Amino acid sequence: MVSDFSRALCLLRQERGISQRKAAAELGISQALLSHYENGIREPGLSFVTKVCDYYHVSADFLLGRTASRDGAMIEAAELYDAADEKGSLKGSILATLQKKLIMNTTGLLFDLLGKSGDRVAITAAGDYLGSALYTLLRSLYRRCGGNEDFFAVTAADFNGGIVDADMTLRRAAYLRALNSCETLPALSSDDLTGIPGLGQSAAQVLHSADERANHHMED
Repeated sequence: MVSDFSRALCLLRQERGISQRKAAAELGISQALLSHYENGIREPGLSFVTKVCDYYHVSADFLLGRTASRDGAMIEAAELYDAADEKGSLKGSILATLQKKLIMNTTGLLFDLLGKSGDRVAITAAGDYLGSALYTLLRSLYRRCGGNEDFFAVTAADFNGGIVDADMTLRRAAYLRALNSCETLPALSSDDLTGIPGLGQSAAQVLHSADERANHHMED
């Protein structure tokens, strides 16, 4: 069975854009053995895990699926556990907390980069687009939990008809139009997206997950 380690090992190689043969040679093993590791057929020893960490510049915790942060930053207990009462309680599932950190960090990176352009139209359009996406998710949850939709200005009929989806499409068009006309955009490389500790690692995770989903749809 493919493990978190084997999946991460394969994705890191693909991210770097190198062949299995090249990666195996630089890691000091045969291509056949690397293939076994990437497909979960065999489990590596500690020395190989250490080599992979150095080779791809990630932590062992990331390789083993214990954290979504490539530098090994773990979620603090205070982020998961609320000790306000005597017994204490979880603030939510670990998965939900991880997803929150990934999205918040990636959103922060997006607006940090947009801020360098100084283009108010692009920044506003990006915020509106994400706001409408959150509106849709929150309203759908609110509805499913029995909330009174009179709280919202958009009627249930219009929401069901896709008016918010239409707004997202228009906001996306406005964003792209602003980017195309902006003359002060900074030059960016992949390191600007993924090389920043914390924010960059989250962005890489979000981008690669989206890539995987999109490619999976294309294969269906």
